[in-house]
Amino acid sequence: MNDKTPQNVSSKSEDDEIDILEILVYLKSKWKILLVFLILGIACGGLVAKWIRPSFKSDILLQVNVKGNKQGLALGEMGALLDISTPSAAEMELIKSRVVLGQVVEDERLCFSAVPQNKMDRLLQREGRMDLELLQIPRAFVEAKGKLFARVTADSSAYEVYEKENGEVVTLLSGEVGETYRKPFAGDTLVICVRALTATVGQTFLLSASHPQEAAAALLKGLNISEEGKNSGIIRVSLENRYADRVAAILNTIANTYLKQNIEMRSAEAKKTLAFLEEQLPGVKAKLDSAEQKLTSFRHSKGTIDLTGETRLHLEKDVTLQQRMLELEQKKQEALRLFRAEHPTVRTIEEQQAKLRQELAKQQRSAASLPVVQQEVLSLQEEVEVNNRLYTNLLNNIQQLRVVQAGEVGNVRIVDQAYAPLKPAKPNRKLVFLGVVFVFLLLGCFIVYVRRMLTNGVCSSSEVEQATGIGVYGKLPMLEGKTQNNVYKPCVSEKPDDPFAEGVRALRTALEFSVFSDGKKVLMVSGLVQGVGKSFVSTNLAASFAMTGKKVLLVDMDLRRGHLFKHSQKGLCEMLEKESYTDEFVVKVTDNFHVLGSGARVVNPGGLLSSSRFSAFLDAFRDKYDLIVLDTPPVFQCSDALLVEKHADYLLCVLKHAAHTIESIQDALNTFDRSTETPLQKAFVFNKCERHAGYGYGSYYGYYGYHKKY
Repeated sequence: MNDKTPQNVSSKSEDDEIDILEILVYLKSKWKILLVFLILGIACGGLVAKWIRPSFKSDILLQVNVKGNKQGLALGEMGALLDISTPSAAEMELIKSRVVLGQVVEDERLCFSAVPQNKMDRLLQREGRMDLELLQIPRAFVEAKGKLFARVTADSSAYEVYEKENGEVVTLLSGEVGETYRKPFAGDTLVICVRALTATVGQTFLLSASHPQEAAAALLKGLNISEEGKNSGIIRVSLENRYADRVAAILNTIANTYLKQNIEMRSAEAKKTLAFLEEQLPGVKAKLDSAEQKLTSFRHSKGTIDLTGETRLHLEKDVTLQQRMLELEQKKQEALRLFRAEHPTVRTIEEQQAKLRQELAKQQRSAASLPVVQQEVLSLQEEVEVNNRLYTNLLNNIQQLRVVQAGEVGNVRIVDQAYAPLKPAKPNRKLVFLGVVFVFLLLGCFIVYVRRMLTNGVCSSSEVEQATGIGVYGKLPMLEGKTQNNVYKPCVSEKPDDPFAEGVRALRTALEFSVFSDGKKVLMVSGLVQGVGKSFVSTNLAASFAMTGKKVLLVDMDLRRGHLFKHSQKGLCEMLEKESYTDEFVVKVTDNFHVLGSGARVVNPGGLLSSSRFSAFLDAFRDKYDLIVLDTPPVFQCSDALLVEKHADYLLCVLKHAAHTIESIQDALNTFDRSTETPLQKAFVFNKCERHAGYGYGSYYGYYGYHKKY
């Protein structure tokens, strides 16, 4: 079992290779059809490559400072309050926002478009260009699906706007570049201003005005925004447009608009914080004044009290701890603006605050051991110091915020401005051309092969042999061009180097070794249906046997519609009717090749073939010839072949390549077998095969002494 498996796999692999080879060979045989598709592909590929408008691509490079700018660092903890670290992903979403893109649409007039309409100019790559500064089309006209056109009346300077009404051109206004025109139209006002015009006289443009939201959505769809590297803070924004200068202008406007709004946002944040601090300033000042007043009153009542060294150290440490508590509270509030309460950053700050509270409580317990007067002085002095530091820091932060508000630069900078590309990014006309040609060629191959598959015909000799148990003795290739069956000039003698002639010689050799070695002389050649080339095979096979020195008689047994000679020429019918079995009606083609035509048509050919006359005819000619080839009608079209079969020694059935099903072949064999008590020996031959379709002959026949191409 293990030994058989590799062999089966190998056989399957070989069959697959043969199938692919047969497909390629079949496609090669249909080169004329494929050539038509190739020509169509070349024509359509050229048109498509020329028809596609060029598209230019450019990009800008932005840097996002996610760690904060230098001014934020200079402000210390207050700067950290204002400098919100924004990830690059958030900045990319801001670039896509309607706030940015809506402003770009307005600045670049992306709502207005003028599309060239001249097809020939488009094919020749000489379309004009019209840039609109302003365009307002009445809503009623747009809802009625009306179209406005602009036609150039003077090179790059003047134009006219018109509509088509019932197939007629109605001119609405005439204008010049740079001027704004207003005209009552469709119950409203038509407004137009052409900013620039580059076109020749007669070129036409389709005018349209879209809603700003639609224009922003279209712009967003064309944008490609990505971060260069991981967490690099470098954002690349790219865009494609029909015009090189337009794509650069749009991208630069996006960059400038985004940068401006980033600065305005940060300046607004600083302004809000400044207002909040200024509101808190009077309250902090009041607390400081109250603490100083309490300390002054206590000194007046108790006199001047000098603090001991221990008390001073206790005071300085207490003030430092209070200051750190305030700073941690500021950090916590900032963190809560970005994260939830359970976030690790917030939890860390809360843990630091808990430690400071423990130290403050410890300080309070140690202060209880001091004298009462020292404790009171310490408490008042501590309150004054804390409020004084808070007030001083508040004043400093207010001054710094005013500086920030005046000189804010944002956390984004433009690294690379967009440039006007020199060459279009799309289309790759060569690639488009080759792609269209390939698609057409592939379509041609598909259609050709599908047509073959729909015929459901047998192409493989092994398939026929396995299904019927009868051998296939040869495959005869199809001859190029239209070839008539001429008994005077058979192909085997006129074109001996043709693959068909070589196939006939191979068939002759197979028949000599397997059939005529035991004295059989009568070979019956038949087919399933008309048009398989049966008579052509019979003629050339008989001529081939004659060329080996055998004396051969070819008989046209189609008494209804003979093919070898004209019906006016006498032949087999007259011989059988007269019962005169002489060489009177036999035509001598060569010394060894003789032909007997069917003769004039008769009313009942079956009666002649079923009588003893036909048997007597064969008996009379068996001794005169080495081989008698009977060219009989197709078995499925009349019963004459079945009547002839009773008197023949061997049956050669001609099959047309890829034209018959296995079922029809088996039906024909069953029909032949039922007509005789003892079935004849049979063989098959495939005719009209595609060149090289499995019969193993090359393009040159130098091996056999032939040197002519077929």
